[in-house]
This record gives sequence, C-alpha cells and structure tokens, in this order.
Amino acid sequence: MADYNPTERRKRRITGIMVGMLRIIGIAFLALVLSSCGYQGQYRYPCQDPTNWDKAECNPPICEPTGTCSRDLVGQETWDEYQKTKGVGNE
Repeated sequence: MADYNPTERRKRRITGIMVGMLRIIGIAFLALVLSSCGYQGQYRYPCQDPTNWDKAECNPPICEPTGTCSRDLVGQETWDEYQKTKGVGNE
C-alpha cells in the first residue's frame, strides 16, 4: 500500500477512456468508409430502373429468356403495386 498514488491511478483511467474513445471513433470512421465503397448509384440491370419498366425490352416476351424482366427483378409485390398505379391488370 505504500505505492498507492491516486493521481497516477486517475491518469491511467483517463488514458484508458481516451484510448477506448479513439477506438470507437476509428471503427465508426472505418465503417463509414467501407460502406461507401463500390456504390455508384446505378442499377445492376437496366430493367431494375423504374424509368425503364415500360420499355419493350423489360417486358415479356423479350426479357424472359435472359430473366431480366422488371417484374422478376423488383419482386412481385413491388411490380403489382406499380401495375395498380399504372391502371394495368396483373399478368
């Protein structure tokens, strides 16, 4: 107990907290940087873009052999919702 120094103990605790905070900030920064990698704001397939959903190449029978029909790429629920807003009957 002769080496007990409250000031030194407080310094170590503050240093430990600062290191922990720097780690959290570093991890958050790394996550932010990695999450923005590779995204260019484009669709993988042209028929995923809602502006192309009415084009002939995005509707059957043209798109069926390649599997790139808009209704297949966006999901049936989204496609049905789109068809209702367009006033077209479901297929």
